[in-house]
Amino acid sequence: MEAMEKHFFSDMSVMLGRSMRHIFRSMDTIITVTLMPIAFMLLFVYVFGGAIQTGTDNYVNYLLPGILLIAIASGIAYTAVRLFYDVQRGIFERFHSMPIARSSMLWGHVLTSLVSNAISVVVILLAALIMGFRSSAGILSWLAVAGILTLFTLTLTWVAVIAGLSAKSVDGAGAFSYPILFLPFISSAFVPTETMPSGVRTFAENQPVTSIVDAIRSLLAGQPVGNDIWVALAWCLGILIVAYAFAMKAYKRKAA
Repeated sequence: MEAMEKHFFSDMSVMLGRSMRHIFRSMDTIITVTLMPIAFMLLFVYVFGGAIQTGTDNYVNYLLPGILLIAIASGIAYTAVRLFYDVQRGIFERFHSMPIARSSMLWGHVLTSLVSNAISVVVILLAALIMGFRSSAGILSWLAVAGILTLFTLTLTWVAVIAGLSAKSVDGAGAFSYPILFLPFISSAFVPTETMPSGVRTFAENQPVTSIVDAIRSLLAGQPVGNDIWVALAWCLGILIVAYAFAMKAYKRKAA
């Protein structure tokens, strides 16, 4: 068992390195995942921010959690695309014919998503600092924010795995992210939900992004989180469990 675990982890590290090299060689991935959310942040802060009333003195502080979720949702779309290409080009079958742990290739893609999205989050945080973002959060609050973002990334990554393994075209593999990218715009990410019409407000207050955004915003502001963090964790864990089960079912079907 110990030898098998060492074999699995060494194989997974090789697959992680392979996927990371693909990312660093693809400038369009880096541009989309980092520069586009930063462009959104610049647009909302410097163009729309003066007309948006959020009850805060610094709109970038209010806006940042939603921008981070948009960046992650954009990044995981590439996980589905890379996985789709590996399936279509026969890379799966080629690796499965080698004496390696069969699931290491799949986990390589999952870990690549976590690492690449973490890099994107750090870059966006640095841009936000330049734009005036400030936080009174302590180390435990920052660790909690990192944990929520990691869990959110992992959850969406397993949803991306389903799309990458099941899609019939590369457009289909990436298209699943569009509804996810749209959710922050109907949440508390950009404006308070109290300003929305009743029907839209009901949806906004009862979808996952609002609780995640509110929890991260409170943590970064050093304020009490309340039930938002538990609702956010429940949403992420519930979706993660279901997505993982369907992803493994799709993977076993492809590997059969």
